[in-house]
Amino acid sequence: MEKPLITNDAVVLGLLMLILAAIFITASSKKSGWQKFYRFVPSVLLCYFIPSLFNTFGIISGDESNLYYMSSRYLLPSALVLLTLSIDLKAIARLGKKAIIMFFAGTVGIVIGGPLSILIVSSFAPDIVGGVGPDAVWRGMATIAGSWIGGGANQAAMFETFGASEDLFATMITVDVIVANIWMAFLLYGVGISKKLDKRLKADASSIEEVKNGIEKYQASIMKIPTLPEVMTVLAIGFGATGIAHFGADIIAPWIGEVAPQLDKFSLTSSFFWLVVIATTIGLGLSFTKARKFEGVGASRLGSVMIYVLVASIGMLMDVTAIFDNPGFFMVGLIWMAVHVIVLLGVAKIIKAPYFFVAVGSQANVGGAASAPIVAGAFHPSLAPVGVLLAVLGYALGTYAAYICGLLLQAAAAV
Repeated sequence: MEKPLITNDAVVLGLLMLILAAIFITASSKKSGWQKFYRFVPSVLLCYFIPSLFNTFGIISGDESNLYYMSSRYLLPSALVLLTLSIDLKAIARLGKKAIIMFFAGTVGIVIGGPLSILIVSSFAPDIVGGVGPDAVWRGMATIAGSWIGGGANQAAMFETFGASEDLFATMITVDVIVANIWMAFLLYGVGISKKLDKRLKADASSIEEVKNGIEKYQASIMKIPTLPEVMTVLAIGFGATGIAHFGADIIAPWIGEVAPQLDKFSLTSSFFWLVVIATTIGLGLSFTKARKFEGVGASRLGSVMIYVLVASIGMLMDVTAIFDNPGFFMVGLIWMAVHVIVLLGVAKIIKAPYFFVAVGSQANVGGAASAPIVAGAFHPSLAPVGVLLAVLGYALGTYAAYICGLLLQAAAAV
């Protein structure tokens, strides 16, 4: 493999931050050209795709850089704490039971869709979903489950937990991004015909207006300009919890490996698994305390910055030509997404849920906090936080649900 043009990680990090800044500046631009562009090309796609182009053309190299290790070990657990810190279970409850039902329907569709896609494809093309060791396809699919239930943080967690090879992971990231964004395009298209879809679903969407008004009041009540001590406190919570998570993981994982090595097949001897679980649990615990108010000074925004650095560093591992080497993976991804959609629409029809909850419930899973607000905001800008609230719930559940999906994938591959 040829040496990349840029090998200094400080330079690479600077380049990634410039790329991320350029994406977010243009995505928030009021110019009609940029608005039209980002209507069809979600910003999260570019956060993966542009670094992958730099990697593909030999300008930087994910294999030779330590940025992914840094962001996955230090920024990832901190981000999980800051994102779950903002969970307001009362606010989520005020969205109505249909919103929560549709979110969980989306989660269930992904959890069962992965194993079903393996069983379906193995019936006529078993080689596509085969592989052994780190190259076993189910391991790579577990990383997609992490992304589609939670987000980039959970995807990285599943990558480390189930031990997929970097080449397989790079291919699966491509499948993840392409399939997820094809579906997101359909969701955004549906916004324009949501009234027709609501009529088809026999749903009453009047409750959405009540949610919108409640969100505007909630934002106004907690938002403030942060002081330096407040920002330092938020960062202390994130990185302090990360330190605790590392400390706990370094004790628990070796102990389980010593007293119950057979649990290795459930990844319970993985220190990274415990790192993520402990960090997520700390965040959930803090959400029941006064620490939740730090959302008003930007806890989730700081967490999102960390996530996007992680997303860009993951993009460095991606070879955009990888999918052409394994087109069968793309088919598996489409079948998987089809199961997710069928479950969503089936549940929506049964409970008469408005299309808004279908779209946001799906994207809160598949797109996470990066793109769920985009879909929610397409209905009305003040509704974007609904996407954030549900997506943060996805971050909280993503590690656990994706882990279960990974075990089901492993079982389906063994059939």
